[in-house]
Amino acid sequence: MTVNGAAIAVLLISFLVMILLRFPIAYAVALSSIFCLLYQGLPLTTVSQQMIKGISSFSLMAVPFFITMGVLMGTGGISDKLIALANSLVGWMTGGMAMVNIVASYFFGGISGSAAADTASLGSILIPMMVDQGYDDDFSTAVTITSSCEGLLVPPSHNMVIYAMSAGGISVGSLFLAGYLPGALLATSLMVGSYIISKRRHYPKGEKFSFIGFIKQLGASFWALAAVIIVVVGVVGGWFTATESSAIAVIYSLLVSVYIYKGLNWKGVWKALESCVDTLAIVLILISTSSIFGYCLTTLHVPDLAANAVRSVSSNPYVIALLLNLILLVLGMIMDMAPIILIATPILLPLATSIGIDPIQFGIMMVLNCGIGLLTPPVGAVLFIGSAVGKVKMERVVKATLPFYLCMIIALLLITFIPEISLCIPWIFGYTGGR
Repeated sequence: MTVNGAAIAVLLISFLVMILLRFPIAYAVALSSIFCLLYQGLPLTTVSQQMIKGISSFSLMAVPFFITMGVLMGTGGISDKLIALANSLVGWMTGGMAMVNIVASYFFGGISGSAAADTASLGSILIPMMVDQGYDDDFSTAVTITSSCEGLLVPPSHNMVIYAMSAGGISVGSLFLAGYLPGALLATSLMVGSYIISKRRHYPKGEKFSFIGFIKQLGASFWALAAVIIVVVGVVGGWFTATESSAIAVIYSLLVSVYIYKGLNWKGVWKALESCVDTLAIVLILISTSSIFGYCLTTLHVPDLAANAVRSVSSNPYVIALLLNLILLVLGMIMDMAPIILIATPILLPLATSIGIDPIQFGIMMVLNCGIGLLTPPVGAVLFIGSAVGKVKMERVVKATLPFYLCMIIALLLITFIPEISLCIPWIFGYTGGR
């Protein structure tokens, strides 16, 4: 075995062993990188240098602002408004409350950008509401956790910002635009699955659709939805950067939550900010330690080796695309989203672009794959949150989620093999990277 081969083995095997031993992911990433550097005889000052380099990014400043915006809006009385809006739009259908859950997640995801926040916030309201109306508790929880993944695709998503940084500074605005149709496709596929199950189980319908009622609820939700408009239009229009837009969105969400919807007082604001600091600390530690891991991968030429290994299986671009999805799905089952994006992007993106997949499209594929991973054991964080919020055993939730896994896989395959789903809106606004 060559020196590089042995160093790669030290890096990857030690990392996998620590993952299996349930080490915190940041520790596993950092320690395996240190073992690799020690084996190569490199100075440990490289660790601190790479950690600082990893978080010394202007674009990265948008992440804490988007997290803060999501927490403020999520605890500021927004959930009730968005649920009422979704109910006025789709509550009349068979399985109406399931449809409301899915559509509300699309709206709320555009504010929180977090599947976990979506599940915790909307789930605490909608799961008991669905159970009271005759829906099974495991079905209600399954709908909630799967629809929460829409929030990872619908802008503004801080995971998109992390991917843009990892991919070498691609356009955050184009990534934001690219998420709308895939998010809608995912919502549609979940609604179809919910409708079929609701028909078979004879779940109830809601009240008849009222255009006047919809307009009324749209007006009540205007201030919540305007936050997304400010961010996306501002970035795409070139009026300000993603970082500047996220800072503006924080101020806006603070004013809306405290003075318009009055869901927060100033004491509640401080508690929300404490939650933001906790989340941000986790994200920044992951980014900084993943930077060391990425440095080891790059210096050992792991991206080239991985690309050659995949190409040795098949030269067919469709097979390679399926293998990329499979790799990301497996990673999603054992790791959280941020480290997957940070570690896998430098390895897999060159391979994806070599078979004609646009970097923007690959970003959507990666985020959705990671989202599915959040719902699968053994490290499915959203699965655990949904089980706790719905007070349903995880085994029952997983069983109830099986049909929705199929819906999500279908959406993933359509996004993979029909690039226009991800790229048509960015193309309309002048993106030319995939043409």
